[in-house]
Amino acid sequence: MDSHRRALSDTQPACFWLDQDERPPVAGSLEDDDEADLVIVGGGFTGLWAALQAKEALPDRDIVLLEAGRIADGASGRNGGFADPSLTHGLANGLSHFPNEMAAIQTLAAENYRGFADSIDRYGIDARMESTGTLDVATAEYQVEGLREYHDLNTDHGERSFLLGQEAARAELNSPTYMGAVFRPDTAIVDPARLAWGLSRAVRDLGVRVYEQTPMNTLSRRGPGIEVRTPTGRVRGRKCLLATNAFKTPVRRMQRVTVPIWDYVLMTEPLGDEQLASLGWANRQGAGEETNQFHYYRLTADNRILWGGYDAIYHFGSDIRPSYEQRGASFEGLSDRFFATFPQLEGLRFSHSWGGPIASTTRFCLDAGSSHGGRVAWAAGYTGLGVVASRFGGQVALGLLDQLDRPELKLELVRKRPFPWPPEPIRSLVIKMTQRGLARADRNEGRRGPWLRLLDQLGLGFDS
Repeated sequence: MDSHRRALSDTQPACFWLDQDERPPVAGSLEDDDEADLVIVGGGFTGLWAALQAKEALPDRDIVLLEAGRIADGASGRNGGFADPSLTHGLANGLSHFPNEMAAIQTLAAENYRGFADSIDRYGIDARMESTGTLDVATAEYQVEGLREYHDLNTDHGERSFLLGQEAARAELNSPTYMGAVFRPDTAIVDPARLAWGLSRAVRDLGVRVYEQTPMNTLSRRGPGIEVRTPTGRVRGRKCLLATNAFKTPVRRMQRVTVPIWDYVLMTEPLGDEQLASLGWANRQGAGEETNQFHYYRLTADNRILWGGYDAIYHFGSDIRPSYEQRGASFEGLSDRFFATFPQLEGLRFSHSWGGPIASTTRFCLDAGSSHGGRVAWAAGYTGLGVVASRFGGQVALGLLDQLDRPELKLELVRKRPFPWPPEPIRSLVIKMTQRGLARADRNEGRRGPWLRLLDQLGLGFDS
């Protein structure tokens, strides 16, 4: 058996973050009818941040939150835990879509990040937050010039950024594949499930009624408000906030703009002292690669390595099933490339493997909107960078329900919705062609072919 396959032989098919003794017990499900001023559907980051901010703004507001499974079961509890302040999936992507608004967006991003960190501290949330910064690494010579351009872009727009040569990059994290890196100090890593559980506890303490294992069946107008029906009851409310992200809702306008892209992750067993020393990594930065098909990785509190990314799998019809959470081909590829990146860790085993759906838009960042005569609003589509941006998304959705004069609602980021994905079967064909184009570009020193250049001209994309 190949060494990278041996490393997978004892892996648990489960998400590490959710497989912790500290996971709270299941809350009760809705068993009867209920009423509220605000009904939030979705117990991930967007829904939880929205509930928290809604209660902080109006403590007497009566709020019900419905979660189809358990808190953090979706993307919120399955991601890498990278807390990046960006609201636009990075500065370059933001400039390509909102060149005249980036100064205002960056100001909002900084305010949102401060609110994110302040809330964790104020409510005593044990999110294992570490302000480590992020290393963006080049693994091929042709990428080095791109790093310089990336660094210059950051500094030109007031972002703290440090350009590292090959020796300096390997001194931070020792991989023979590294040709250089950009270090961005103003980011953090968190335990995403603990963050969600802590937010859930905080909103319950503030009086929000949280029902788990309570999926939404239908959403409709009811007199001056709305009604959400579930398998075991219904909730009537004045307003409804949809925080379902990649999962389907009855609102077609919301569904057309996001698609679920499946991302896969491995977690190693804890590293021993010698293994950790062989890496350096004293500053514990999160890391990611400067390729189209990229890996992201970071250390956990007990010195495991989370290693994810590269594959971005779409299933026909935007299908989401529990069976998609495991994909042997993706895990074997991840393991093989892990040991190519860190050959000094040969013999290390993986303890957990899992996958989850990322809600992707054609511009890689937030989609927000409203329906049902302004009674319903949503925010979704963070395309893999939503740990912090979801707090802003919750704020935007609340604004669309209650405060249409809020300054952030005047931005194109909010007013101008992403270009919708085409219907099937064209959707699957477009995504498949784009995946092949991205892989071909990585093999061809980053040179983008005609299909990718056309998408660039149209301001469209596909990513994980």
